[in-house]
Amino acid sequence: MAIEVGTKAPDFELKDQHGQTARLSEFRGEKNVVLLFYPFAFTGVCTGELCALREELPKFVNDDTQLLAVSNDSPFALRVFAEQEGLEYPLLSDFWPHGEASRAYEVFDEAKGCAVRGTFIIDKEGVVRWTVVNGLPDARDLNEYVKALDTL
Repeated sequence: MAIEVGTKAPDFELKDQHGQTARLSEFRGEKNVVLLFYPFAFTGVCTGELCALREELPKFVNDDTQLLAVSNDSPFALRVFAEQEGLEYPLLSDFWPHGEASRAYEVFDEAKGCAVRGTFIIDKEGVVRWTVVNGLPDARDLNEYVKALDTL
């Protein structure tokens, strides 16, 4: 069961596809965050979801909102994936310690060794305001994210 709405979002520090450190707390007081956990780069459903976000990027990366996508892949794999798919938003690596951020959000599948499809809308104060968790084979609906962001 993923962390619940109304919960203070656990902070994390992860490397992005360029080796830069990203912290959730750096957006507090500045931007709402769409935090998206996905199983693995280069897989069909994940690629489809992340490319759909690319096509709608102004809704998710703007003066008021920041998209952060997290997988358990290494930063090196994420860099190749981002270049191949033209993904310019942060792809964060929860590779080592393996799944630490995914576990903090309670979306890590121990049997598979990866995150399930968990999405969290976090407000500027760092509080989870909306969440959805889908199983590994089930793509998410981006329109739901947009509706949730519109309520903030």
